[in-house]
Amino acid sequence: MRNRFVTITVAAAMLAGAAVCLSPVVASAATPPEVAPMTNCALPASGLMFGQATPAQEDLNPIPVQEAIAYAETHLRASVQIFRNNCKIAQGLLDPVTNDVPYEIFSATKSVISILTGIAYDQHKLALSDPIGKYLPTGPGWGDAAHRAITIRDLLTETAGLRESILTEFASVGTDPNIAQEALAQPLVHRPGTTFDYTQRVPDLLAYVIQRAVGQDLQAFAQTYLFGPIGIPVNSYIWLRDRSGNTYGYANLFIPPTQFAKLGLLMQNDGNWNGRQILSPNYIEQLRQPTATNGCYGFLFWVNGGTSCESANIPAAQIVDHELIPSAPSDLFAMVGALQQNNFMIPSLHMTVTWTGVLGDTTPNLAGLLSASGAGSDLYYNFFRILMSGVEDQHIPDPGPYVSPPEDFDLNPNNYINPNILLTDLVTNPTCNVLFCDGVVATQGVAENGQAVTRYVQGLLRQP
Repeated sequence: MRNRFVTITVAAAMLAGAAVCLSPVVASAATPPEVAPMTNCALPASGLMFGQATPAQEDLNPIPVQEAIAYAETHLRASVQIFRNNCKIAQGLLDPVTNDVPYEIFSATKSVISILTGIAYDQHKLALSDPIGKYLPTGPGWGDAAHRAITIRDLLTETAGLRESILTEFASVGTDPNIAQEALAQPLVHRPGTTFDYTQRVPDLLAYVIQRAVGQDLQAFAQTYLFGPIGIPVNSYIWLRDRSGNTYGYANLFIPPTQFAKLGLLMQNDGNWNGRQILSPNYIEQLRQPTATNGCYGFLFWVNGGTSCESANIPAAQIVDHELIPSAPSDLFAMVGALQQNNFMIPSLHMTVTWTGVLGDTTPNLAGLLSASGAGSDLYYNFFRILMSGVEDQHIPDPGPYVSPPEDFDLNPNNYINPNILLTDLVTNPTCNVLFCDGVVATQGVAENGQAVTRYVQGLLRQP
């Protein structure tokens, strides 16, 4: 009972946005044996723990693994887990406390939307070249011909061309009347498919399109075809909705590190979970390819295969002429959320790293400090430089010390705080605003959010 009370207390604190106090630790490691055969672990079923192995059993030198864990923990990681061949080979000191605490994973939610798009694509419920108008209702508020011609691929690659302002779009959470209509109310400022703009409303719109394409509530679809099959119970996470009941696509998924890690392991295993194909390798291959508009971005995942990166527009979009993480293999791809909530997958090494926390960069670069530029992150670079030095079955060259990108002194607040966008979100069109939408008072989502919180708390109370 005492442990259950501690878990509930910690979870409530996280949901209220309380900060977690971290302290430096060093993980323990066993002395590697002279001969250490590689170990493969089965992926867990619902309610079962991950398979375990020592670093040496996975051809990793335990000393750099210790050092990488310590580096992560002293850079504000509340949880950190390292897997190789599906075996957990290291974790942070705080993980036993934080494992079951639901974290807001922010924009890593976008990657979940990409996975759900892929599942719908595999089921032939949609095509990536489809115009979104094929799935939208008709009538006032549902877009003119130009907006309806935006394709699903444009939404996946953040090239829809809509006006954006990243913090303003986030500011209306809890009051949004209908996020799909809000997206369609924003003017087109670029021809769709031509310009990368990291936005919030675009993944929201995609979430709505998926729901329409599959003919099922998005969260019910996710639980049936994604979360449930990989052992993520419906009462282990909270996924917020707008006031009309539409699921947010850009953020607002609160999920514990243990469950978050399963999403990374699914992608690491080419969409296969213990013999069941959840997501096709064909879609994952497309998802991991750098796009023409941003060499570090695929289908709502960040990728390491390009040679030029454009960041989110805070305080300004920053472009650097190198891959996302030069200290990691080029096939790395990642789920990336604000304040550094990440799943990193490296297929060539059969390695997955997952962590949560609050910031952690110390680079003398404002975009990097704000965790808005992965390519400017010394946290990413130094962690993987340390960890890669411990890989013993492959040679990974040392790229040398981290070099910060030049500072961009474009601090115009209109880049990320635009009051016109907030006004459009709250007063979307003549038939939809913060009070009512499409002829009804928009309260459905408020009730459903309350039910999700209640379901989560009840799940905690049932734990032994």
